[in-house]
Amino acid sequence: MPATELRAARAAWLGLALAVGLVALAMAVPAVTGWDVHVRSFPPLHAEWDPRLGPGTVPAVVLAALSSWHAVTLSERLSWRRLLVAAYVVGLAWMLSLAFVDGPDGVGRILGTSYEYLRTARATTDLPHTLSIYVSRIPYDASGSHWPPHVAGHPPGALAFFVLLVRLGLGSGFAAGMVVTLIAASTAVAVMLTLKVLGAEAMARRAAPLLVLGPAAIWQCVSADAMFAAVAAWGMVALALAATRRSPAWSVLAGLLLGYCVMLSYGLPVLALLAVAVLVVARSWRPLLPTAAAAAAVVLAFAAYGFRWWDALPVLHDRYWIGVARNRPAAYWTWGDLAALVVSAGPLVGAGLAQLATRTRSRADAEVRAVRWLSGAAVAMVLAADASQMSKAEVERIWLPFVPWLLVSCALLPEQWRRRGLVLQLVAALVVQHLLATGW
Repeated sequence: MPATELRAARAAWLGLALAVGLVALAMAVPAVTGWDVHVRSFPPLHAEWDPRLGPGTVPAVVLAALSSWHAVTLSERLSWRRLLVAAYVVGLAWMLSLAFVDGPDGVGRILGTSYEYLRTARATTDLPHTLSIYVSRIPYDASGSHWPPHVAGHPPGALAFFVLLVRLGLGSGFAAGMVVTLIAASTAVAVMLTLKVLGAEAMARRAAPLLVLGPAAIWQCVSADAMFAAVAAWGMVALALAATRRSPAWSVLAGLLLGYCVMLSYGLPVLALLAVAVLVVARSWRPLLPTAAAAAAVVLAFAAYGFRWWDALPVLHDRYWIGVARNRPAAYWTWGDLAALVVSAGPLVGAGLAQLATRTRSRADAEVRAVRWLSGAAVAMVLAADASQMSKAEVERIWLPFVPWLLVSCALLPEQWRRRGLVLQLVAALVVQHLLATGW
């Protein structure tokens, strides 16, 4: 084996071992020491031990078996359009089969809880008025009543989405969950399209099975963060098109989508790092100003109705730090969050990122360059989010917008690694879903 291939193989094994070891350590430390890290009963996940089988078990196992045998081959052989359709359909089937391990409740139960958006969305009859009082109801001691955790913890773009679903007659937990899932299944397609537009179709094909099939699907049916991830991914598609086409409409669309991401989550302004990476890969800064202007227009439109993002963030910070954040020790969650992310992304992400680090020290062709910048930006986003200490625990869902861009790095792995790694990802998803009842 040539020296370069030997180094790459060693790096991949080391990355995989570190990823698995990090998860094992994050599970073992609280269990062995009795350290209360204030997250349900199975840190680093917000989950409880609950072994079970259900209606989705057989479909999930059958889909996993078929995918482990055929997915890598088909991703190389299908025409591009058929590959995109297959990625969406298989991804949707994978999400729903995992969710239906708990029956229909696996899709709708969590979104219907008092922590989530739907109950507030159903009670919202005047959205402009809600925006005008939004910041005043974030604190725990708000006059009248404070918002429930997820409404308070996010800008009102998230609530507005669910208000729209209620107005469309899709306000039940199951209906809203299905809408979120249908949107979430498009995330992998958007990431593949971004790579294609940036001249990295071969890498998109190599990454496709790992973008579609993995443990992240467990949370994509039950968390609004999965919808955030899809909006962000389609924003990157538009930005890539803006950088490689002459039409200014793509810049405006990119700005509107990415600006709305800012109104979906306080943590998503870090998408600017990924946006810069897209422009670097495209070798074009032409879309920068119109995209930024369109994004700012979205934020200012909400401000015109009374919600000022820059006023809300410090108020939320105060609520978070007098609440659950105060009890969750940074000494654990600074690295425990990374372990939870590995569970969500799947252990193969460690091998992919290690391979990425190896490639950054060598000359790279255009397609490798695209992967290097996009996955490198994803690493930077995770590190920035982790350093903020604004997401201690529950990042298996909160960081869903970062997961597919991290998994792009797995395209750099050799074919046998991707084949065996896909099996590992599928088994990890089945094990987590059937042994743990996840909280979100």
